[in-house]
Amino acid sequence: MKEEIKIGIIGGTGVYNVEEFRIIRKIELETPYGKPSAPLTVGEINGRKVVFLPRHGEKHTIPPHKINYRANIWALKEMGVNRIIAPNAVGSLVEELKPGMLVFPDQFIDFTKRRESTFYDGPKVVHISNSEPFCPELRKILSETANKLELDNTNKATYVCIEGPSFSTKAESNMFRKFGDIIGMTLIPEVKLARELEICYASISMITDYDVWKEKDEVSAEKVKETMAKNIVKVRKLLLEVIPKIPEDRNCICSRALKDAEL
Repeated sequence: MKEEIKIGIIGGTGVYNVEEFRIIRKIELETPYGKPSAPLTVGEINGRKVVFLPRHGEKHTIPPHKINYRANIWALKEMGVNRIIAPNAVGSLVEELKPGMLVFPDQFIDFTKRRESTFYDGPKVVHISNSEPFCPELRKILSETANKLELDNTNKATYVCIEGPSFSTKAESNMFRKFGDIIGMTLIPEVKLARELEICYASISMITDYDVWKEKDEVSAEKVKETMAKNIVKVRKLLLEVIPKIPEDRNCICSRALKDAEL
């Protein structure tokens, strides 16, 4: 029987490992694209049912280029999800976006190389509009709530998504600075796949470093983990406030994505 849990969270285990997240059960799902990264955890945040999925697996064993993104998004859709909030770690490509800030990007540029990024491989051909790839309703709620909580944030930024799992060279980092504001490895194809299934999607991008374009700043996994731990506290606080504010009804471009998209 299909569940009807409308809010999904894709992120690391630290996001929901708090007392305020009451875990109800875990569900194993098989999709036409294989198994998702982990069992889906159903729980409650401030009285609202949510379903949580750790994109890298329960013990962070799946690198970004090996995540089964199609299975993850499909599984959430099967649960009835029509809103996804997706925390992820990013580096900053501009001076004013500092480590510790939260970013709700409004655009992306795809520099990934070998990821399955559509559900429509034929014979049905669909061209989804991505001119405004993130849900405006979710981004507005996230931004307004972050401001209310006095969390350092911005809702205007272009996310450059690279293949990974290695970090950029300095030459690459300086090139990417010409295109975007933040850089990460997990946004694509999550955001594209969500739009194809008419699911609203918004990213909470947590800045952990300045990538490698700043001469004195060297990126390391250890440094990212250290800043990430501080950012997770902010994201938990934000989610506790945001989840109850998400309206049941939708009136956004995401909910009409397939209209006039099929050839």
